[in-house]
Amino acid sequence: MTTFAHRAERVQPSAIREFLALASDPRITSFAGGYPDATLFPMDELHEIYDDLLSARNASALQYTASDGLPALRALVAGRLTADGMPCTADDVLITQGGQQGLDLTAKLFIDLGDVIVTERPTFLGALIAFNPCEPDYRSVPMDEEGMDTDALEEILRRTERVKLIYTVPDYQNPTGRTMSLARRRRLVELAEEYDVVILEDTPYRELRYEGERLPTIKSHDTNGRVVHLGSFSKILAPGLRLGWALATPEIREKLSLLKLAADTQNGTLNMRAAAAYLSRFDIERHIADMLPTYRHQRDLMLATMEEHFPAGITWTRAQGGLFTWATFPQRLDIAAFQRDVLIPRAGVIVVPGTPFFADRPEANHARMSFSGVPDERLIAGVRSMGELLAETLA
Repeated sequence: MTTFAHRAERVQPSAIREFLALASDPRITSFAGGYPDATLFPMDELHEIYDDLLSARNASALQYTASDGLPALRALVAGRLTADGMPCTADDVLITQGGQQGLDLTAKLFIDLGDVIVTERPTFLGALIAFNPCEPDYRSVPMDEEGMDTDALEEILRRTERVKLIYTVPDYQNPTGRTMSLARRRRLVELAEEYDVVILEDTPYRELRYEGERLPTIKSHDTNGRVVHLGSFSKILAPGLRLGWALATPEIREKLSLLKLAADTQNGTLNMRAAAAYLSRFDIERHIADMLPTYRHQRDLMLATMEEHFPAGITWTRAQGGLFTWATFPQRLDIAAFQRDVLIPRAGVIVVPGTPFFADRPEANHARMSFSGVPDERLIAGVRSMGELLAETLA
C-alpha cells in the first residue's frame, strides 16, 4: 500500500483543469480560462528570434545556464522594474517558471505547518494550489471596489497568531478584476511592518490596463525589504514561454534561488534567450499598447451583453484591466450545479464556478468569466444563451 506524505492530502486537482479540457471541444464556448488572446502573440518577431537562436553559431542557447536565470534577461527585467518605480539590478531578480513558481517557492520559504496565510476574499485559485502543500491555515479578507479591506485586515492581524504571509493581486485581481487603491497599498505596507509579516505581491495583469490610473506597486512602498514582488511574461508576451520573475531582498532572493535549484535547476535556456532577444530587439511597450484595444473591446462587449441579457438580481465587476469579470448570483443558485446540469448540456458554455476561489468559507453563487480570446459572435451568443438559461432557472 502506498503511504503518501501528509502534505499530499492537500494536493487536489485544479477546479479549472476539467473546464479547460472541455474548452478544447470546438462546440464549447469557454469563458473559463484566463488565457491571453493567441491572435496577439508576436509570432513574426518570435519566429525570427528562434530561427536565429536555432543555428550552429547559437548552440549555447540549448546549453545549461545560471540557475537563477540568464544574466542578460535578469538585467533587462531589472530595467523594466526600475522604470516601474522599483529600483533594482539583475542581482535582485530571480527568473521563474512563470508567476506560478514564484508562488510555490515563496510558500516553501516562509510557511510551516499551521502558519497562517492571509488572502483576499476571493483569491487566485492557483495561489491556493501552490500554498496548500505547505499545510497552512488561511484567513481571508473581504474586498470592495478599492480592493482588500485593510481595516478588516488589521483586525485579523491583531487577533491571529502565526500570520507569516499576506498574499495579494493588487492590479485587476484574479478572479474579481478589482484594483487595490493607492491608500490601501500604503496601509498594507504599514500593517505588514507593524505585525512583522511578509507581503507577496502578484502582478501578472499589471500591464493590461484599459482605463484608469496606473498605480505604484506595493513593492515601490517597501522600505524594509518586506515585499516579494512577482511578475510574468505570460500575459504580455506568451504563456508557453513559462517565464516570470521574483524581486526580493538579497537574502530572500538567494533563498528562493536555492529552492528553485532544488526544484528544476533552471528555466529553459532557449526561451530565456528568446525573451532577452525580444526585449533587446523589439519594443515590448509598443506591443503591449497594441494589445490593449483588443482586450478593451472584448471586455466592453462582454459587459454590454451581460447588461442586455442577464436577468435582474445578478451583479458583476467592471475591471479596469486584466482578463476577468466576477459575477454574483442570487444566493440560492449554485453555479457549479447550474453549469453541470443546465449551462453545458443546453448551451455549450463554460465558466469557472466561484467556490474554489475562497480560501475558507466558500460561496457557491459566484462565477469568474474571462472575456479574452472569444470571437465576438461566439461571445455574444454564449452570454445571451447563459442569460436566457439563468432567467429560466431563477424563475
